[in-house]
Amino acid sequence: MQRKRTVVESSKTNIVSLNMNATFFYEKAVHFLDRYQYTKALKYFRRAMELEPENPVNHCNMAGVYSELGNYTESNKILKKVLDEVDPSMTECYFYMANNYMNLDLFESAEEALISYLEKDVEGNFLEECDEMIELLSIELQRDIPIKKLKSKEKFFDHDRARHLLEEGKCTEAIQLLEKILRKYPDFIAARNNLALAYYYIGDYEKTSKHIDEVLKEDPGNLHALCNLAIYYRQTQNESELSSLLKLLSKTYPYLPDQLYKLAMTLGLLGNHEMAYHHFLRLIKSGDEVLEPSLFHYAAVAAFNTHRYDKALRLWKQARSLNEDDIVPIFFINELDDILEDSNVKLSYHYFLPYEEHFQMLGKWKENVIYEWETNHLVRVSLKWALLNGSLTNKLQVLEIVSFIQNKEVENILRNFLLKPNERDKLKHIAVFLLRVMKADEPYQVSSDGKTMSSVDMLPLSKHLPNWDDKWHDIINETLNQMEDRFDVQQKFEMYTLWVNFVTEKYPNVPKIKKVNGWSAALEYLIAKIYSIEITYREVSEKYNVSVSTIRKNVEIIKKSVL
Repeated sequence: MQRKRTVVESSKTNIVSLNMNATFFYEKAVHFLDRYQYTKALKYFRRAMELEPENPVNHCNMAGVYSELGNYTESNKILKKVLDEVDPSMTECYFYMANNYMNLDLFESAEEALISYLEKDVEGNFLEECDEMIELLSIELQRDIPIKKLKSKEKFFDHDRARHLLEEGKCTEAIQLLEKILRKYPDFIAARNNLALAYYYIGDYEKTSKHIDEVLKEDPGNLHALCNLAIYYRQTQNESELSSLLKLLSKTYPYLPDQLYKLAMTLGLLGNHEMAYHHFLRLIKSGDEVLEPSLFHYAAVAAFNTHRYDKALRLWKQARSLNEDDIVPIFFINELDDILEDSNVKLSYHYFLPYEEHFQMLGKWKENVIYEWETNHLVRVSLKWALLNGSLTNKLQVLEIVSFIQNKEVENILRNFLLKPNERDKLKHIAVFLLRVMKADEPYQVSSDGKTMSSVDMLPLSKHLPNWDDKWHDIINETLNQMEDRFDVQQKFEMYTLWVNFVTEKYPNVPKIKKVNGWSAALEYLIAKIYSIEITYREVSEKYNVSVSTIRKNVEIIKKSVL
């Protein structure tokens, strides 16, 4: 008999509305997950993911369930999607992927994923698990995992930054960071070795010695510390200690790539180019070290310094093949014959163009720049080459350097530079400025758009000025002399342009020049203000030996005319 359905009428409902949102399905999934009911958990996690597709946690939960079910390939597909499309900051996905690859016996892929995790996850929430996985991977792959690339551990991450600061010449910043690391991790020997180097670079040899001693007290055979000690002995001219230490280092044949690299570089710096050459070649042939252009360059330098010029050329060509745009090997390949004109030249183990290395140390001291130009054949070759072939920064550096050297050879270099097609007008303007400052005979021929023309319109000068008063040029020279150490060549060029614009604007009613220094001081003050360089009227007054009122008056005259 069919049962009757009874409808109960009531003004009050007893129906409870279920809000079946993503949270609801997530909680259901967790409920089944806790009971190891993975198929049901997967169903609810998938529903939560569909409702909130932008939430990376839902995707990761799905991937986790697939992993528990043994479907590691599907799990990794989801994890890769999280990193590629949903949230690249979920770096723990790399760790989960590494686990999946391990279960699939894809050990190379597991290593790659693990390294990606340790490089990208600064917090490193799975560091202990990673240590275990590294040990397992090294057994399976029968080799060491390149732990030196792993940056997630705080001390390794900060130490890597400190090393980069050292490479960039920012020694004070590196020291501060290394001291901070060692306060927290006093047994971190690599950091202490680099701290010793940093103090060496700034000339604090007492602290250099202190930190080397501390490393060797803890680890008497530490090769990095012994190499640092050898460099320290050379600097402090302790030849007897250096001699015995060099004998020890010359008999040392390390197998770890970083130790081999350190030893090769140290022996090269100390003049044992033969041993350095063989160690660099060992490093290249071993394949254990990441092959970078700099490594081939150092090997080429050792080859050059042992008169293996053909081998050096081949090594520089190998360096260039790794990076077609790398300016260092390109320079040595192109200029090797010119360099060899000086039979006594020795190359140094730095990855710079030769002029960069020298002038980085010399700064802008005019006498030293002129001395290097006159005595160092290699520097002259590299300066000429960089002006024609270098980057914009290289070319500005060279123009800065040659601004101190006002001779016929520099004049010819600048004239040839002006004839180079497709060069930036900005650089040619500066070249014309330097020619005019050294009073080189005009006209200056300039190549532009495939045509050769006079430079008369490149800078505001004689076209609008029938006569050029020698005192106007004296003002330029005096200002340039005073600006020498504090301003770069671009700022000096701006000073020149400002003065010529002023004279042109006022001509023929240019103020009568009574005191050259008063106008020079005004020009320096204005250029400093334009480039936000801290300066006061009192400062330039004392520098140029002229009253503040004179400088202020001249500043106002120039500002009203051209600013």
